[in-house]
Amino acid sequence: MHSGDGADHYFTARPASSDERRTVAVRIAGRDVTVETAGGVFSPDHVDLGTQVLLRTVPPPPPRGDLLDLGCGWGPVALELALAAPGARVWAVDVNERALDLVRRNAERLGAANVVAARPEEVPADVRFTTVWSNPPVRIGKAALHALLVDWLSRLAPDGDAWLVVGRNLGADPLQRWLATDAPDGAGLGVAVERVASAKGFRVLRVTR
Repeated sequence: MHSGDGADHYFTARPASSDERRTVAVRIAGRDVTVETAGGVFSPDHVDLGTQVLLRTVPPPPPRGDLLDLGCGWGPVALELALAAPGARVWAVDVNERALDLVRRNAERLGAANVVAARPEEVPADVRFTTVWSNPPVRIGKAALHALLVDWLSRLAPDGDAWLVVGRNLGADPLQRWLATDAPDGAGLGVAVERVASAKGFRVLRVTR
């Protein structure tokens, strides 16, 4: 990561200039592809291990509807969704303008015209998601993470589901307990949660309405 790209700069990061962007070879949706990344976004040099665990665990995405990658970074999850479900609309949501710029560039590079990269407030409130795939930003702190999940999980379609990957040492098990017990009471969320995978120090949780 470039010097000066600390967490305090994450929310205000400007799009990377051409000399800051670099290309990385990755495997997405069963294809070997080249994407653009830059310092100042999450895991700029590769698809991080947690996301790899998530993508190995999830079933194929719904072929249509609105799909969400929450906390998209440079876009590995959103691109996987978009290439696997070209008939769906994929929302790639992040607070970081640099990340959103990279997602747009990578979607264009891979021909994924169904990706909509957006800040949270740019997603219409009436959109309901058939599925959510997320490596959520646990490092923002427990209270902020809980508020984030209540906001977005409440937008699941009635038959929708969410797949979250969280490090075991970053609170995956307490988060699962919170979703299963406290969250419905405190926020009217009304979800069920199950652990569907555990690998490489990560848990994958499936959340349903």
